[in-house]
Amino acid sequence: MHKGLLHQGFMTGQLLVAMPHMRDARFTRTVIYLCAHTSDGAMGLVLNRLVGALTFPDLLSQLGIDPVPDAEHIRIRSGGPVETGRGFVLHSADYVEDATLKVGSEIGLTATLDILRDIAAGQGPRRSVLALGYAGWGPGQLDAEMQANAWLNVPADEELIFDDDLNEKWERCIGKLGVNISALSGDIGHA
Repeated sequence: MHKGLLHQGFMTGQLLVAMPHMRDARFTRTVIYLCAHTSDGAMGLVLNRLVGALTFPDLLSQLGIDPVPDAEHIRIRSGGPVETGRGFVLHSADYVEDATLKVGSEIGLTATLDILRDIAAGQGPRRSVLALGYAGWGPGQLDAEMQANAWLNVPADEELIFDDDLNEKWERCIGKLGVNISALSGDIGHA
């Protein structure tokens, strides 16, 4: 995380964790990795929801890429409600191509067919999350949602980003803050 961004009010490279009272069913109990957060808006990927029955080999086949036998274990996440037909790969920084957006020093985001080919060939990044769609906010929208107590922000780490324990990811993120879930309130206030 770039400390300068966080001090300016921007949370690029952080995790957003939906508060227990989240009313938007698309985001109930979600964990979102913020790939970009600027004065122009924000973009992130939901990390703990899967896309229906679509498998990685099915996706590769649809894209004309020969699936490999080991590809069956790769799960496709539902990255968010925006552009659900568009794919994104959030990955460790050991993989970089011209189109890769570096999100800090340890994480990259790539949205090309080349990264899918490389993953299928066993030459992709060390760790990755494949997502269809993304979560997006217009200028000031995420900031307003934060002030309305809709989200918590949690420092990201590789385990929370890349592990496959999707069922417990929300609880583990809140636990990382040392907060008791039952103590969280949806009330807005200022001390």
